[in-house]
Amino acid sequence: MRSDVVALTIGDPNGIGPEIAVKAALASEGPQPVLVGDGFVIRHYVEQIAPERALRRFDEQADDRDALLYHDVGSLTLETFRPGSASPDSGRATVAYVDAALQLIESGRARSIVACPHSETAVNSAGIKFSGYPSLLARLKQVPDDEVFLMLVGAGLRIVHVTLHEQLAGALQRITPELIERAIRTAADALRTLGIGKPRLGVFGINPHAGEGGLFGDDDDRIVKPVVERLRAEGFDIDGPVGADLMLGHSGYDAFVAMYHDQGHIPIKLLAGRNSAAMSIGAGLMFSSVGHGSAFDIAGKGVADAGPVLRCIQLVAGANRF
Repeated sequence: MRSDVVALTIGDPNGIGPEIAVKAALASEGPQPVLVGDGFVIRHYVEQIAPERALRRFDEQADDRDALLYHDVGSLTLETFRPGSASPDSGRATVAYVDAALQLIESGRARSIVACPHSETAVNSAGIKFSGYPSLLARLKQVPDDEVFLMLVGAGLRIVHVTLHEQLAGALQRITPELIERAIRTAADALRTLGIGKPRLGVFGINPHAGEGGLFGDDDDRIVKPVVERLRAEGFDIDGPVGADLMLGHSGYDAFVAMYHDQGHIPIKLLAGRNSAAMSIGAGLMFSSVGHGSAFDIAGKGVADAGPVLRCIQLVAGANRF
């Protein structure tokens, strides 16, 4: 496997994704980015941003080491390339780019994937069930959804989510000891991959104050606490369950494990905003995506900031703080 190559998918081709992907590839000083998307879209933005820069296919042999590399997927048509307009075609292309990047990983030609922003509306309008990258990646990898988890990273925090984009009542029904344990083990494996040899994990409670000894419900004592105690006996450096508001006030944890979407998203989105990054972990993946949307209102105008994409590249390369 090429340890120095990151497959950089351009996201929704009609959003800001292609622009910030090209800008990030131009500025990256870490792993070698390979732009994954429709070649004519990539070329459009290279000519707009850096017309003097050479562009060549990833599979071509050439002596020009300064050239930007790209992998042509061939999903979008010229007629449906309309910056600023979400469409079924752009949503379908977004998924095709991710699938192509996974094939680069599986063939050993790249080590990791960074994805530029997608549009859930565009993908779903194409008839593709989509609620975020973790479930999509699980389907493309042909593994159960519950083997791929989301870890948000930003403002010095990492938070792994046991459940994600679903009705809260349904999420609470799905939170079982088995699912929590799988999320914790996946989190620990991902942190070790990122260079943290013995990660310290903090586990949020389900209920306020983690149930306050049964005062606010017994779910934490029945469901979460036995898992934490069993893993601690196994050698994990792990604390919990503790109320999220209290646990977040303590330093020294390499990652936290949140039970549901808002419990994990709010602190990172509040502190890091658009500079946060999302990592999909599990099933052997090293996949990161930006924490902001496709910004169709400024697509194609040359003003989008590639900083979050660069931070995602640093993240999959093993940067320990984000």
